[in-house]
Amino acid sequence: MKILIDNGHGKETPGKCSPDGRLKEYAYTREIADRVVTGLQNEGIDAMRIVPGENDVALFERVRCINAFGKDAILVSIHCNAMGSGAEWMSANGWSVFVGNNASMNSKRLARQLAQVALNRKVKVRRPSPQKLYWTANFYICQKTNCPAVLVENFFQDNKEDVEFLLSEEGKQCVTNILLEGITNYCKKMEE
Repeated sequence: MKILIDNGHGKETPGKCSPDGRLKEYAYTREIADRVVTGLQNEGIDAMRIVPGENDVALFERVRCINAFGKDAILVSIHCNAMGSGAEWMSANGWSVFVGNNASMNSKRLARQLAQVALNRKVKVRRPSPQKLYWTANFYICQKTNCPAVLVENFFQDNKEDVEFLLSEEGKQCVTNILLEGITNYCKKMEE
């Protein structure tokens, strides 16, 4: 199984940073994506970033690249959430995972695995109800891929406490570990 890691937006995408400019989503998600890919490869799992550079790649191009791998792949798209326009600090906080409106059972399994790891690590997981660990949304990259796909929102880039956590080594390692363990758990379950 090929693990495809999408590192969100590009350097030139407007906004997509903390109000103080310290956290830039494009840079943060690429750092986390690199950590996840390296961690998976160290475990002998075939993984790659689908957008190797800093510039944005159109969604339809990313989906074309992903779909070239067929159904024997999974996609995890890494992002940081935001409640406002990025101009001021907001109060929303926490971690969440999304699947597309047309999500396969395997997409939902992957989302549940990731969310369960976050909960086990005592992370605040935002969810639509106490029983449901993931959100459903019309995200193009999740809707149009042939393989199981999820989009993770790693805390809020317009919440001061979340930004401090995200920028700390502890926070980076926490986000990386959620993704590594969730993906690894999913792969093990699929092999059973």
